[in-house]
Amino acid sequence: MSLKRNILANYASQIYVMLIGILMVPAYIVYMGAEAYGLVGFFTMLQMWFQLLDMGLTPTMARETARFNGSAIDALALRRLLRALEGIFIGIAVLGAAAMMLGSDFITNSWLKVQQLPVEEVQHAIMLMAVIVALRWVSGLYRGAIGGFEHLVWLSGFNIAVATARFLLVIPVFILVGSSPTEFFSYQLLVAVVELVVVVVQTYRLMPKVAAEQRIPWQWKPLRGVLKFSLSIAFTSSVWVLVTQTDKLLLSKLLSLTDYAYFTLAVLVASGVMVISGPISGALLPRMTKLNVERDEVGLIRLYRNATQLVGVIAIPTSLVLALFSEQVLWAWTGDANIVQNAAPILELYAMGNGVLALGAFPYYLQFAKGDLKLHLIGNVLFLMLLIPSLILATIHHGVIGAGYAWLGSNIVYFLVWSPIVHKRFIKGLHMKWLLNDIVVILVMSLLGSTIVFGLVEWPLERMRLTFSIVGVSMGLLLAASLGSSWVRAAILEKWCTFRYS
Repeated sequence: MSLKRNILANYASQIYVMLIGILMVPAYIVYMGAEAYGLVGFFTMLQMWFQLLDMGLTPTMARETARFNGSAIDALALRRLLRALEGIFIGIAVLGAAAMMLGSDFITNSWLKVQQLPVEEVQHAIMLMAVIVALRWVSGLYRGAIGGFEHLVWLSGFNIAVATARFLLVIPVFILVGSSPTEFFSYQLLVAVVELVVVVVQTYRLMPKVAAEQRIPWQWKPLRGVLKFSLSIAFTSSVWVLVTQTDKLLLSKLLSLTDYAYFTLAVLVASGVMVISGPISGALLPRMTKLNVERDEVGLIRLYRNATQLVGVIAIPTSLVLALFSEQVLWAWTGDANIVQNAAPILELYAMGNGVLALGAFPYYLQFAKGDLKLHLIGNVLFLMLLIPSLILATIHHGVIGAGYAWLGSNIVYFLVWSPIVHKRFIKGLHMKWLLNDIVVILVMSLLGSTIVFGLVEWPLERMRLTFSIVGVSMGLLLAASLGSSWVRAAILEKWCTFRYS
């Protein structure tokens, strides 16, 4: 499979999913109301917390599938692993959904601050959320297998289709059926069922064939060989959920559903920065794992550094636009002065924090490919001991702004302190080259571009003209960042020479 095609396909689908999810939010608020949209934000947060039950099994499936592609394991071992994981996933999904349904009364009456919606309506919506979250979580296992086979072009196309069904085709449901939370989440349940069926069929189509006489019953034994790696990933995933979702959980208790909706809006826009790293990691991890299995250290380092520059060229300008011009972005998007006033300060902090996170994730990618997460676990334990108390105190005393500063500060600390330790452990002499040549130069060029924008651009008030202005500024910063990347410059020069002499 072509790594370039996989990355481009991932980008296309991730950008589409992000844009359609963001662009449809104002329509949701019009049809559902701000308070009902707060339930959608709560639903998104529940999906992330459900990942604590994953125990590292989904990325383990992806890694073992990639190892099969590298001839490190045979077909029978892979099929047995899938069967073992299926049993665990189905069991946990049933228990998790049941627990959430049983707790729906507590969530409705004691946790959420419901002001206008009927209590029964909210409780029914919570029960539907429980089933949807469980189904989508199970589909993650099969997505991991498909990604491990590097069939990311198909997966990207399917993700686009699912996103269209979730975000866009729900509008006819609002018009023809209704826009209550129960009707919204009933439709989402239907989409989740279809999604799961399709990924199951595709996974078994890609799975290697085994002899008919080799039955594959459910066994615990296939998990023993990958349990250590899986538990390492499980801890990492748990830290990720705690780091990224603790503020959202606390604020769902402290804020009214309407105010929580504004917070969700800001975080949703800021998550656009993370779309930059998602497609790269999806294509990067299987290929880096394969290069490590083949002992191609030179190829591994080259891919690692080039991917860092690629993410930096897009993530840094994106985070700067969202942070420095948050009011303009929100006004062009919604045209709602109330949203701009309430969400802009949150967007600034979360956008910058997500920009640091997108680049700070690369040392983890290296450890994942090496199959050694011991250092990652130690760093995250120390990081968690400092972060969670700070996050809780900042959120309780300063609300969403405190949560934003805690999020930004935690990512800066991790990036500056832990990245050099990881690089020294795995590839000595890499860190300063990686930091200065692959990140800092791009950052400096982007900041210079931002300074020019502040001095020259006058923002129009009319939303359409403002949108074009933001797009133009973004393209300008993207060009400035590209000039700071040696890999992008070399790629452009190569294309130019090929075109000129062809």
